[in-house]
Amino acid sequence: MTDTRDLDRLDLAIDSVVARIDTELVTLLKRELISTDEVADLLLDVRTLLVPVQTEAADPVPG
Repeated sequence: MTDTRDLDRLDLAIDSVVARIDTELVTLLKRELISTDEVADLLLDVRTLLVPVQTEAADPVPG
């Protein structure tokens, strides 16, 4: 069974990722040209925020 603390951590991580995406999209929408390096950096940031959540979800719950 999933612990509510795990769900809270997951929700917090997802909120962090969404906030990061929203912030970067606002910046990118103001520009006419976006380099592939900038897009790659954004994707790497999102991946970095999500990997710990995925790792925690894979860990067995002691009990």
